[in-house]
Amino acid sequence: MKHGHDGAIAALDGDKLVFSLEAEKDSFERHRSLTPSSFIAALELLGEVPDVVALGGWPKAGLLGSTHVGTTYEGLDRLSHATTILGKKVTMFSSSHERSHIAMALAMAPERAPLSAVLCWEGAIGRFYLVDEQWNVTKSIEVMTAPGSRYARIFALADPLFPKQGLAPRLEDAGKLMALAAFADPGAVDPAVAETVDQILALPRPYAVPKSRFEGSPIYDAGVESEAAKGAAALITERIFEAFADVAREQIPRDIPLLISGGCGLNCDWNFKWRELGHFSSVFVPPCTDDSGSALGTAIDARLALTAEPHTIDWNVYSGLEFVRDSEPDPAVWGRRRLDERALAAALSEGRVVAWVQGRWEIGPRALGNRSLLAEASNASTRDRLNEIKQRESYRPIAPCCRLEDAGMVFNEDFEDPYMLYFRTVRPGAVPAVTHVDGSARVQTVTREGNAALYDLLTAVAEQTGVGVLCNTSLNFKGRGFINRMADLVQYCEVRGIEDFVVGDEWFTRKQA
Repeated sequence: MKHGHDGAIAALDGDKLVFSLEAEKDSFERHRSLTPSSFIAALELLGEVPDVVALGGWPKAGLLGSTHVGTTYEGLDRLSHATTILGKKVTMFSSSHERSHIAMALAMAPERAPLSAVLCWEGAIGRFYLVDEQWNVTKSIEVMTAPGSRYARIFALADPLFPKQGLAPRLEDAGKLMALAAFADPGAVDPAVAETVDQILALPRPYAVPKSRFEGSPIYDAGVESEAAKGAAALITERIFEAFADVAREQIPRDIPLLISGGCGLNCDWNFKWRELGHFSSVFVPPCTDDSGSALGTAIDARLALTAEPHTIDWNVYSGLEFVRDSEPDPAVWGRRRLDERALAAALSEGRVVAWVQGRWEIGPRALGNRSLLAEASNASTRDRLNEIKQRESYRPIAPCCRLEDAGMVFNEDFEDPYMLYFRTVRPGAVPAVTHVDGSARVQTVTREGNAALYDLLTAVAEQTGVGVLCNTSLNFKGRGFINRMADLVQYCEVRGIEDFVVGDEWFTRKQA
């Protein structure tokens, strides 16, 4: 179990991932702590009392507190003791939040190596680790405390709505800053803006400094879409990556795998830079690299500690809950028919937006074709319409999903990325709706083996347009996790003006449409 924000509960049966349930999913608030409903759903899926119950370390009183749930937030400590739960003798285990990130990256990676580098960078931790084949940490290399917090601080500093005495930035600020960073050239930033970035990077404890400390900065309350904010976003993106890349070049052996964990692993620009650095033999980023994967990481660490057997796990990104049909759409409002991919592709080409639900939800924060809003990608206005439906800022980009075999037709870089974790550049004019201001896009490549239902739809799109690509953004209410029940889905479509939704092999269309 993962306590605190981005709470989750996960289960392993031997080497197989049974489920990973994030508290925010099923339309709960984003980033929320573990919910009773998630816990009950986990008990229903388990069917019996587990042999080991593992709790990740987490501070009770914020990151500056001294008491913890389980073990500590940082460090490599582990604790275990025997207890009885529901009449069964079980082992109670706990290890640090830091260890959860390391273990998750190692066990989800596609290969084991005699020596690997693990990078954990997130809100509080910024370290490399050298790890041997038995998953012992042989060396820990501190690079920067709180890289994620420093990064997100720029958005909070520019936002007039963030309080003057505010300390830690909001959890959603980093993702928004990633979109803004594309609007500026880091080499052309105003010196006064660069000075503020340098001050933020030099802070020994960024969580302890209020926003008011920077009241004289040109970024202060300038507005998140100001040129100062955009320039600062681009510059701090470059500076943080270069700080870590310099340490990698100097202190980490060449040509070993790099495994990335922590919330900064959601930054697609940084992930692409790691691929292009040329220092590592391969780069792997799990789809649940942020705290949403920490429950799974703690389960993996418990298995490692209690068996002394390091094993990669058998996992699938679609390991959430099945969709709940708690009601049926009103037949007076919604017509129902069997899904016809060719007919749906034609509707999408006419500009219709489709809510698309298949199987179990995706683990991690990215919609990967099981809880998605889909739309055609050839018209730039589609981006604005989707951002309006989702009630998002106009500067936020929309991501595409694309058949793997079509990726080279649309994007300059042709590689597999089933979890939407890397940027690549769009060929001019190819797909305007998903082309960000800097010409980039965050692409999910789709194969039949990875997601058959989405692949078949993209194939029908390709038959009509010549290329299998669509806009793909998460199916959720504003500020909530993925929709996972029929009542919420129908309400969402009716309130947000969506005329079509698909659940499994059924296609529902609003009758007046």
